[in-house]
Amino acid sequence: MRGPDLDDLAAFAAIARHRNFRRAALERGVSVSTLSQTLRDLEAAMAVRLVNRTTRSVALTEAGARLLERLTPALAEIAQAIDQVQTEAGTATGRLRINAPEPAVELTLGPLIAPFLAAHPGVELDIVSETAFVDIVAGGFDAGVRWGESLAKDMIAVPISGPQRFVVVASPAALARWGRPERPEDLLARPCIRVRFASGRLPAWEFEKDGRVVRVEPEGPLTATSPHAQLRVAAEGAGFYLTFEDYARPHIEAGRLVEVLADWSQSFPGPLLYYPSRRHMPAALRAFIDFARWRG
Repeated sequence: MRGPDLDDLAAFAAIARHRNFRRAALERGVSVSTLSQTLRDLEAAMAVRLVNRTTRSVALTEAGARLLERLTPALAEIAQAIDQVQTEAGTATGRLRINAPEPAVELTLGPLIAPFLAAHPGVELDIVSETAFVDIVAGGFDAGVRWGESLAKDMIAVPISGPQRFVVVASPAALARWGRPERPEDLLARPCIRVRFASGRLPAWEFEKDGRVVRVEPEGPLTATSPHAQLRVAAEGAGFYLTFEDYARPHIEAGRLVEVLADWSQSFPGPLLYYPSRRHMPAALRAFIDFARWRG
């Protein structure tokens, strides 16, 4: 049987860091079963048990803890050496994992993907769409994208889009039936289409005009997570809908939807790409930051 190689040891280190096979497998880009077999092979090659695992927990043995203590700085040095060489050579290669909510993927990242991959054929992009805020380090991501949330102090964030707006829209038939609202509070007396986050929370609709901020929580016939389904229902006259202007623009230009309360819909900063602060950045991430950075 072959002795342990660097990839086996890196797989063990991922398991040890996460204490969770599923998260470690995501980081490594393999299935849970493959990762589990790699660990079994490593333990067999070393003739020692490194991890105690049950259906509910993963814990290091004493031998596993000693190995991790020595491996962690060694693997970091190897990764930094590779990153530095790739950066100096100007070669962006490898897999780049990014976590982002669906609107950021569709409206901001989407137009960048094909041109970036054409410019950097050695990079494999792995983009995971999640609405919930996640720990990108624990999830095995290189970077994340979010709007204005509080980020950990050890994260670096760069803008990758210009200002954006939310708009309230309704179909011409809906306006004829319920009338055009003049103030945000008028929406409380009209049917509205709401968004539900993965956490179950229904975000309030926020408006601003002349320094005055108004938040309303309207009700209506539909609550959903898909902006495309909501846009279709709004265009078919079911009610008023608050969404990104970029989502609504094609429907507005086609006459299927009409914007209302435009003077209450202020622009806000676009999304940020954020990533852990570290001395040697992977060349693929550096290339993507340089490619995607919004320069105004």
